[in-house]
Amino acid sequence: MSSQQDDLKETDTEARFEFKKEEKSAFQTEKGLTEETVRVISEDKDEPEWMLERRLRALEQFQEMPMPTDWPGQPDLSEIDIDEIVPYIRPDIEARGGAESWEDLPEEIQDTFDKRGIPEAEKNALSGVGAQYESEIVYQNMQERWEEKGVIFCDMDKAVQEHEELVREHFMTKCVPPSDNKFAALHGAIWSGGSFVYIPENTTVEMPVQAYFRMNSEGMGQFEHTLIIAEEGSEVHYIEGCSAPKYSAFNLHSGGVEVFVGEDAHVQYSTVQNWSKNTYNLNTKRAIAEKGGRMEWISGSMGSKATMLYPSTILKGRGASDNHITIAFAGEGQDIDTGAKVYHNAPDTKSTVESKSIAKDGGRTNYRGLVHIADGAENSSTAVECDALMFDNESTSDTMPYMEINESKVDVAHEATVGKIGDEDIFYLQSRGLDDDDAKQMIVSGFIEPITEELPIEYAVELNRLVELEMEGSLG
Repeated sequence: MSSQQDDLKETDTEARFEFKKEEKSAFQTEKGLTEETVRVISEDKDEPEWMLERRLRALEQFQEMPMPTDWPGQPDLSEIDIDEIVPYIRPDIEARGGAESWEDLPEEIQDTFDKRGIPEAEKNALSGVGAQYESEIVYQNMQERWEEKGVIFCDMDKAVQEHEELVREHFMTKCVPPSDNKFAALHGAIWSGGSFVYIPENTTVEMPVQAYFRMNSEGMGQFEHTLIIAEEGSEVHYIEGCSAPKYSAFNLHSGGVEVFVGEDAHVQYSTVQNWSKNTYNLNTKRAIAEKGGRMEWISGSMGSKATMLYPSTILKGRGASDNHITIAFAGEGQDIDTGAKVYHNAPDTKSTVESKSIAKDGGRTNYRGLVHIADGAENSSTAVECDALMFDNESTSDTMPYMEINESKVDVAHEATVGKIGDEDIFYLQSRGLDDDDAKQMIVSGFIEPITEELPIEYAVELNRLVELEMEGSLG
């Protein structure tokens, strides 16, 4: 093990995720969602009229659409009351759109991100970093060598002002329209913050760019929007991290992600989410891949009270491909409902989905997926593999795959396994000198290895440590 890995293993992950700071803000809206609230948010950001119009149309759609309650086995969302959520909190910093250095941030915000190791990661392993605190980006930086090549990495609020044509064309138009679902409409009405990434043609960003989102205040909602545009022949790896401390009132996270993968471009989107156990995590994430484009989703989801998260990809051009890798962990009182959606709309397209879930202490995990192969998408192939591991008889795991195959010249495969940690496996490891907890952790580490090996070492170690803490019951 390298010295870097040793250092990461020694960090107090539990303390870094559980700490909280006194709430301080420069401005915040009242609880609830009204037209006035939407107008106040847009005015505070000094947005162009077209963005306000889109927000108001999304608000109308949100108000008209019912809550999703008829999905078989879906998490209970009855506790969610939008009237009790504070949708917008602008943190108390001088520079709108982010400070130029960590030293320019207020001490309490610096401390939050120092504990997450963000400044160190920026120096050692990243091409750029964005950090969001409450509803707005507080720090954003991109290495100069990438800026010189035309790469853009900035917060979405700045993008609306400085890259208006690109944003107006792509923002919630073709990829994730507000009409997609009720929470996409909610997001469209009150979105704030998030990242804008633009990679020019034939440009490869060799190190990942990262955005980190932190909810610090009790009873708030976070609605960041991420828009990634990778032009023809380009390549980028975007990493997202999320967390929130535990409070008595519930929090709501409803982000939006739109990824445009140009011809022969390659985008990898990795996320490690560890929300508190009073957070409802309801995101809408989608990519569109053109001819020969390659999209990869790598997701680790844990910590929330309920999660409904199904990243989807539309394979629009011949030879486009998609790869989903997901890990979900549910403990006591948690319902983690994750999966993937892939739409094969062109010939010679390919997709793979690999889902790993772990449940303990009565928690529930579920894989909910859709693969659609359109008429005419001949020679397409898809393979779905779902593996679930349970610790006890009280925990549950479900698999709900749905396949719509409208073309005969295709290759389709699905495999699912569900099992408990066997007593004989534990006994064998104990006979080799491990105690019961270490034996279980070793089995789980091996179970999720296909996912962690796809992440940069810093994030693989972090994900493994978070899983260990969840197994110990130390988080939340």
